[in-house]
Amino acid sequence: MARVMLVNFGFLLLVMICFGFLSNTLGQQQDDDGDDDTAVYIVTLKQPPFVHLFEEEDLKQIRHRHQSPKHGHTSKFKPKLQPRNISRKRHGRGRPKRPPSIAQTHDSFLRKTLKGEKYIKLYSYNYLINGFAVFVSSQQAEKLSMRREVANIVLDFSVRTATTYTPQFMGLPEGAWVKEGGFETAGEGIVIGFIDTGIDPNHPSFSDKDINSQHSYPTPKHFSGVCEITPDFPSGSCNKKLVGARHFAQSAITRGTFNSSEDYASPFDGDGHGTHTASIAAGNHGVPVIVSNHSFGNASGIAPRAHISVYKALYKSFGGFAADVVAAIDQAAQDGVDILSLSITPNRKPPGVATFFNPIDMAILSAVKTGIFVVQAAGNTGPSPKSMSSFSPWIFTVGASSHDRVYSNSITLGNNVTIPGVGFSSPTDDGKMYKMVSAFHALNNTTSVDTDMYLGECQDYENYNQELVSGNLLMCSYSVRFVLGLSTIKQALDVAKNLSAVGVVFYMDPYVLGFQFNPTPMDMPGIIIPSAEDSKILLKYYNSSIERDATTKDVVEFGAVAAIEGGLNANFSNKAPMVMYYSARGPDPEDNSFNDADILKPNLVAPGNSIWGAWSSGSIDSTEFEGEKFAMMSGTSMAAPHVAGVAALIKQTYPNFSPSAIASALSTTALLNDNKGGPIMAQRTYANPDQSLINATPFDMGSGFVNATAALDPGLIFDTSFEDYMSFLCGINGSDSVVFNYTGIDCSSNNSSRISGFDLNLPSITVSTLNGKQVFKRWVRNIAGNETYNVGWSPPYGVSMKVSPAQFSIGTGETQILSITLEPTKNSSSSSFGRIGLFGKAGHVVNIPVSVIAKIVLS
Repeated sequence: MARVMLVNFGFLLLVMICFGFLSNTLGQQQDDDGDDDTAVYIVTLKQPPFVHLFEEEDLKQIRHRHQSPKHGHTSKFKPKLQPRNISRKRHGRGRPKRPPSIAQTHDSFLRKTLKGEKYIKLYSYNYLINGFAVFVSSQQAEKLSMRREVANIVLDFSVRTATTYTPQFMGLPEGAWVKEGGFETAGEGIVIGFIDTGIDPNHPSFSDKDINSQHSYPTPKHFSGVCEITPDFPSGSCNKKLVGARHFAQSAITRGTFNSSEDYASPFDGDGHGTHTASIAAGNHGVPVIVSNHSFGNASGIAPRAHISVYKALYKSFGGFAADVVAAIDQAAQDGVDILSLSITPNRKPPGVATFFNPIDMAILSAVKTGIFVVQAAGNTGPSPKSMSSFSPWIFTVGASSHDRVYSNSITLGNNVTIPGVGFSSPTDDGKMYKMVSAFHALNNTTSVDTDMYLGECQDYENYNQELVSGNLLMCSYSVRFVLGLSTIKQALDVAKNLSAVGVVFYMDPYVLGFQFNPTPMDMPGIIIPSAEDSKILLKYYNSSIERDATTKDVVEFGAVAAIEGGLNANFSNKAPMVMYYSARGPDPEDNSFNDADILKPNLVAPGNSIWGAWSSGSIDSTEFEGEKFAMMSGTSMAAPHVAGVAALIKQTYPNFSPSAIASALSTTALLNDNKGGPIMAQRTYANPDQSLINATPFDMGSGFVNATAALDPGLIFDTSFEDYMSFLCGINGSDSVVFNYTGIDCSSNNSSRISGFDLNLPSITVSTLNGKQVFKRWVRNIAGNETYNVGWSPPYGVSMKVSPAQFSIGTGETQILSITLEPTKNSSSSSFGRIGLFGKAGHVVNIPVSVIAKIVLS
């Protein structure tokens, strides 16, 4: 019998994160359970789930039978294995019927194993994996692990959340949308599933009454999801745009971490994050963006006519847990989504044989087998190497870049020095300068810095003398307390208005480093100076301009004056895209020992910085945008749905594309240069990131920056099958038992092969250790017309490279094998990068990045 695995993935503890893990052991306590060792476990059984009863091609035909019916065509699919227990049919018409017994079988198994004992079963998984989530003690988990039916037990772990203009920056109005028939039909018929914090169904971005389109939304016939009805998500919340909505919180509720007053036991978004990401990918076109009574144009999703289905598994007060996320993935696959977007990442690297072996990634592998393209945020843990939080080759991982729109604000001092800053505010009166008064110098007689060291943050108007502030600019300090939410911009603005100030100037505490400042809406003139160095310049001028009483040392005259220029007008001249410092970087860590995988991560970068998106009316996550219909956010969470939207456009154009074909189209057509014609750059430090730019490598940006228009006409496609992924997993040293436990596939059988990551037919080549001369194979399929390609390449430093053939002609539907020979010319442990280009005479260009880390010359 294969050995049973148990792994503790760690748990998030408020601001401080503390991790620990168990490997192949039982009986230890969860970090957040005190003396009680009860915990949530994800149990996988050896009996295969539904998706592993069918071949990959059969599953794709089952999924899309309603999408592209063939006249007179009928098919009968027989499972490879005869299931002992099959769950009830929960999907739409045309799918194979299944008796309602999986959940009952799980219940019976638990009753027999834990006779008379207390336990709580949270979920039965039956579509992508066969198993369940259960709340038990470590001793009960030990009993379960001893049963021969059990393949795998994993301790539940925590996860976390990781546009008006970006469609224009990505060239959609003149490019990809035109190819799809305009924004009125872009993405129509494609369902994008979002595993996030839910959605606000009342937002105009998700209405099916689209005033900018002449025809109504169709009903996606292949989709069978439902809309939960609760008091805060009433009947009528869903429509032909928002076609499905569910929530998953059993793990959180069982732990006692669910806060019903903040988290909503429904698909409604109490955080804002899920509403934001859904609108980026598929929000309606032409929705006015009004924030703080200022107009910022009209919003549109990347695929504005795509349908949305929401699977809420993350929550404001605690994040989320894997048991709930796996249930959400399982349901999304049953419902029939085409694209799955996850702007979430684990709180730590999964332990064990390899990072790929965790319940979420393995559930996604089964989803990919059914034909679902899955995109995930890379994580906001950059810019350190190996900071990647999305690991597996079957998941399309997206990093965050800038775009060329910037809302610039500035303050001009009385000494003619101008300091840049941020803030959506109106300017002070044209050409007029106002006196500046520091909050520390405006205290009333009963207030002392000795009793409150945070008085400079302007959070309580009763602390200040209105006579000193009225008609002047109030200067407030911005400390780490603003980052933690203990102080807010909104409260400081309210204080300034109560004191009759003309405006507010926030200067930076020198200890606030590496924090991304989004422009903040202000309903009065104001500015945030995000640079500590610029803040020193402001304070030096201010302190040199005040006069003090010679005896008391009290300030008797405020001499510093300034004018705020305002930050409502966008500037579109910035050099972009640029990889943001917070975007997680490769190389892809294969395990917790930081060994490198032969897999390129991230796969791509997309706009993720300063992104407008829809905002939930129930959100209190960002006090600055509370009550607004739109918010500006930054992160790889915002980048991933951009790519999900482009994937929907590709799926609309090529309904029969596999997930790997969509990934190939996105990767091989990616842009390598910015809008000024130079190479894409990457920020490399938290502090002063724009002063630490270097040329972006594939470990920063993957294949490059997403190119939506070219992705709809890629020319050649790299395809990878489920069997290829299984061969890759079997090829990992010591993985046989783990593969069997998760999938029921025996790596040692005659039908199983073993390959390395660099042998997968990916549109990239990544080699962690090049030990002497090696030959790598790739094959491409032509989906365009007959074409002749010339092959060019530039080798990584310290490596000789040759690609054969150097030229080839290929007909429609034909395939071509490429042989790439790499040989180290010097010993080195430093990563180096090259590139292969396939240049078609009809205009297609295929980009293949080559990355080599360690190089060993054999004598």
